[in-house]
Formats: sequence, C-alpha cells, structure tokens
Amino acid sequence: MALPYRWQWRIERWKRALRGLLGGGEEQPRPKVCPACGALVGISATRCHECGSGINFSMAAASRKLSSFFGGRAPVTSVLLMVNVLLYGISLAMTAQAGGSFSLFGGISGHALNTLGASRIDLILAGQWFRLVTAMFLHGSLIHIGSNMMVLLDIGPTLEELYGSPRYLFLYVITGMFSFVVSALFGHLAVGASGALMGLIGLLLAITTKRGGVHMKVMRSRLLTWVVIIFLIGFSLPGVDNAAHFGGLAAGFVLGKVFADREPLAGAERQRAQALGWLAGLVVVASFAMMLKQFVKI
Repeated sequence: MALPYRWQWRIERWKRALRGLLGGGEEQPRPKVCPACGALVGISATRCHECGSGINFSMAAASRKLSSFFGGRAPVTSVLLMVNVLLYGISLAMTAQAGGSFSLFGGISGHALNTLGASRIDLILAGQWFRLVTAMFLHGSLIHIGSNMMVLLDIGPTLEELYGSPRYLFLYVITGMFSFVVSALFGHLAVGASGALMGLIGLLLAITTKRGGVHMKVMRSRLLTWVVIIFLIGFSLPGVDNAAHFGGLAAGFVLGKVFADREPLAGAERQRAQALGWLAGLVVVASFAMMLKQFVKI
C-alpha cells in the first residue's frame, strides 16, 4: 500500500538531509522554471526555450512582477490613471496655496501647470524636452481630467490586452509626445491626456482598416463619427488644442499600421516589445525627475 503523498515528501526530505549529514553527496540538480512565462527549462539553461527570456534576469520577468503588483487585466492603464489623478491633486493644492479657488471648468493656475511641466515651445527649445511627457499627465480642470480619464478607462484596457502592456505603454507615450510636438509647433501652451487618447483612437482606426468583417466596418464608422464630433467641439469651444488632437490621432493611425494588432509572439518579438515598454517607462521616469529638478530650482 502506497504511503500518502505528504508522508512520501517528508521521507524524501529526511533522506536528503541524512545523505548530506553522512556525506552522501550533493542533491541532484532540478529543472528550472522560467520567471517570465513559467515554462520548465533545462538544468543548465540560461534562456527560456519558450519565450526567449533570460532565466536569471529579464525585462519580461520584471514586467510580469510589476503587472502582478498592480493587478487586474490592464496594469498600465491603472498606473496611468493614478499618475493623472495624483498630478491633478498636486496642481490643485498648489493653486489653493497660491490663493486660487476651485472650479469645475477651470481653477488650476497657469503657474502650477507651468511649474509641473506644461508644454511650452520656448522652454522645450531651451532644453526642457521633458515637458512633452509631463504635459500629458496635467489637466486644467475637474471636467478636463474627468472626461479624459473616462475615455482612458473605456478604450485603454482593450488596447492593453490587444497589444500587451509593454507595447501599449510605448504606444501611449509616443503618441502623447508627438501630439505635443505638433501643439508646440503652433505655439500652444498645452496640457492634458487627450493627445495620447486620440493616439489610442488612431490605433483603433488602423486596426479596423486591417481587419475585415461587418463588425470592423461598424466600429470604424463609429470611431470616425467620434473623431468628427471631437474636432467640431474643439473648434467650437475656446482653449481646446486641436493641433495636439490631430497630432496624436495621426501618430496613432501610423503606428497602428506598423505594429501587429496582437500580443507579441515568444522570442525576439516579445523581447523587442519588452524593450520598448521599458524604454517608454524610463522616459516617463526621467521626465518627472527633470521636472522635479526644475521645481526645486524654483
């Protein structure tokens, strides 16, 4: 009669301990587990045969740990939301400290936005390139951040699942930066996530042109209607940065044509996607570090 599994495990552990005590030799090496995808790999393997990630350290493994820390199916979208809300709270506190009053349609002072990294062509040309990044996390009012975050939560998780978190982060950051490049060329003082969000809409439009079927045609029609309404509102209301909207939309559409609309495959493609994600993350961190450096000087 076979012993229960728990007792088999205990006896085996005692045997190994006894062999070590009596000089019975070292424990037999065991297969390793890939920290990125969880596949079993060889005893002496340094790289996973399934996903191509390094066994000892890899960007894929680090990304997986970060994703599990923030949880959910869209960790990058969750972090973007938190950073936007945090920066709005800081800018609101700075405005209140300077004697400003709260308003749904405004209220955040130009001084607070400029200090925290609003997009300005003169300062960008003077070397403060970080404003192309920090500006996409700043908002001028509760209505401004509220509407943008609703769009982010609506379409962000879908695209993050489609492209994978690292590639999604890269696409969000690069389309947001390009939107402020276009805005700066028109001499605008600009803030807001809408340029990057228009980039996400551009990605969706590109996807609908690459995929066939009635569903894609209906989605494309709805997206185009949405874009037309956004620009009509932009031209009707003062203070809306249509240049940034157009820049983000164009960048998203082009990148949507270039990138495969699926999660990256194992191997070199996944490694490139991880590298792009980490590059985008480092650019964001470096931008905020440079903003804080300027903040301390002020």
